[in-house]
This record gives sequence, structure tokens and C-alpha cells, in this order.
Amino acid sequence: MHFHVMTLFPEMIMEGLSKSIIGRAQQKECISLDAVNIRDYTLDKHKKVDDYPYGGGAGMVMQAAPVYRCYQAIDQEYALKEKKT
Repeated sequence: MHFHVMTLFPEMIMEGLSKSIIGRAQQKECISLDAVNIRDYTLDKHKKVDDYPYGGGAGMVMQAAPVYRCYQAIDQEYALKEKKT
């Protein structure tokens, strides 16, 4: 099984999961895990993913577009692998 984790902090995710039960499953090659950085799919030069809440107020919201582009890239990669087999 192969899993993709979409995150803003891929190094932290991979480090944390490598020290857990999931890490042991990876060592035994039962699963594979890939952390994908959502910031790689932004269109601006600052790799901004934050947006402001609608209607104002406190807090931050993640933009949907970079998350969707990240998902599309993963889906296309998976489709290409399926086509080859």
C-alpha cells in the first residue's frame, strides 16, 4: 500500500511517522509513505497558502487551490502508474 500525506510540514510528518508503528511497517515494506508539500503547488513566488476568513475575524484559513492542485498531481501520478501496469 502506498499513502500520500498532503502537508505544509513534510519533514516533521516523515520524522514523526518513522518513529511509530507506521515506521516499522515501512521498514518491513508493508506500506510506503510519501509526504507531499502543499506549498509546492502555489502560484506565487512566496509559496503562500494562508488566506483570511470570510467576514473577517480571528484566525487563518488555508487556500483551497494549492490543496486541490496537490491532490490533482498525486492523482495524475497514480493514474500514470496504474496505466503502466
